[in-house]
Amino acid sequence: MNNSLTLLGLLGRAPSYGYDLKHSYDRYFGAGKALAFGQVYSTLARMVRDELIRALGEETGGGPDRKKYEITVAGKDKVRQWLFTPDVPSESLQSNLFAKTVIALLLDDDADRLLDVQRAEHMVRMRELTRLKQGAELLQVLMCDHGLFHIEADLRWIDLTSARLSQLTKELRSA
Repeated sequence: MNNSLTLLGLLGRAPSYGYDLKHSYDRYFGAGKALAFGQVYSTLARMVRDELIRALGEETGGGPDRKKYEITVAGKDKVRQWLFTPDVPSESLQSNLFAKTVIALLLDDDADRLLDVQRAEHMVRMRELTRLKQGAELLQVLMCDHGLFHIEADLRWIDLTSARLSQLTKELRSA
């Protein structure tokens, strides 16, 4: 996920302070991994530099000065371009699990065990995501479903690869 463009998109709703923007981000997207304040403020500084947002002024008070930001026309254009540029599904055909499987076979190690260990880890994560869905708001349910569907695809790959390990071993040894 592109945190910078996501923050810029949140600013497209209404002008906001960095503190409030961070909390909006965490509310919508921070499940399990909140955004650090330092990351928010450094991102805002870059967006001001790039003229995607502008500071509306500062408010002084008992603590540090607060800056309110608003999105510029260039920022709105950037968000719109990002929104309607499709993400390429799995840009790379290479994955760590695929590489581990091939290396295990090349080293004449236990690829079945590797896949079993990975399957077990995927199942643990599926149970965690399923628990997170219980009684959750729709936003969280949809986020968990997205993760669950990706895990299901990985599990299908693990099962298919497990069934083909003998054939793959023969092909790798003959190469």
